[in-house]
Amino acid sequence: MIKNIKILPDKINILFSNDKEDNFLNIWLRDHARDEDSWDQRSNQRKIYTAKLDPKLHIKKAILKDNGKSVDILWSDLKKPINYTSNFFLENSNKSKKINDNIKIWDKKDIGKDIYVDFQNTISNEGFKEFLEKLYKFGFVVIQNCKTEMSSVEKIANKIGYVRESIFGGLWSFESNSDMADSAYTQDELRPHTDSTYSNDAPGLQLLLCCHYEATGGESIMVDGFKIAEKIYKENRDLYTLLSEIEVTGQYIGDGVFLEAKRPIFKLNSNKELVQVSFNNYDRAAFRMDDEKTLKFYDAIREFDLIANNREYQWRHILKPGELLIFNNWRILHGRGSFKGDRKMSGCYINKEDFDSSCRMNKVI
Repeated sequence: MIKNIKILPDKINILFSNDKEDNFLNIWLRDHARDEDSWDQRSNQRKIYTAKLDPKLHIKKAILKDNGKSVDILWSDLKKPINYTSNFFLENSNKSKKINDNIKIWDKKDIGKDIYVDFQNTISNEGFKEFLEKLYKFGFVVIQNCKTEMSSVEKIANKIGYVRESIFGGLWSFESNSDMADSAYTQDELRPHTDSTYSNDAPGLQLLLCCHYEATGGESIMVDGFKIAEKIYKENRDLYTLLSEIEVTGQYIGDGVFLEAKRPIFKLNSNKELVQVSFNNYDRAAFRMDDEKTLKFYDAIREFDLIANNREYQWRHILKPGELLIFNNWRILHGRGSFKGDRKMSGCYINKEDFDSSCRMNKVI
């Protein structure tokens, strides 16, 4: 809701009912008008020809309507006012909530039974939003009582978005296999990492369903990469800056492909908010910097990796047949303890944009 408005020479001041305020430039507001001449309600696309707008247009009159639910603005280039809702102003306020407001940054002691959900409840209309909220909040969820079939993976993936194709295929099953060129196919310990640092657009979600387990060991490991970033930011700002600026090269060579990509371990947006953690010591390729920067870089990744491998920051659990682990690959590092015996998994990837889309559609973000 809006409490008060004030017309300024090139903008309008909006005072919200929570006593926060923000200024919106005239040219920006006119460009984002939602009247039928400016906006196509069917396609949610702009109709207005922005380049033809007068950059010096001004507000002739602005009236607060419906007890603060909207504002009618009469522009200097129009004969009738355009209505702007309070939600429109609030959703586009520079002083609105940050992108990470709905997440829980965690270490081992913070994780309880909240991360377990039931398969049938997850695919129901009522339970799906709760599932998304938990997945967005913690970065991972365990779905229990799944059929130990590929159809379980596919059903969850299609409920969120769709299966992403990769060099491993779309839907895949795996067990230890020495013929594959990836460390995930061994029975050795896999230290915490994120997948596809060699892809320009790394998968957003990974799904792993335990289909068969007659083994010892093989704990699944989850680590909150945002928690690592938070700790380094508080304790050593220089290392944090280094990890957010140096583009690390990831590489995959084998199985008939040579993939390579570069990005910082801590990827920030233009507001300096953390949006992605990308770390895989297995896939890191050779790249050179000056000696001083190289030594600092090794200090930084040493600090990062030691935290990631500290059990105080790790959630560990041996997946049982019928349990599906789903996690945010842009935030959560995953690993696996060494094991002996038979362990068969099925899974897939989902694009980050499709996860975000599902969260927006369900008003999770």
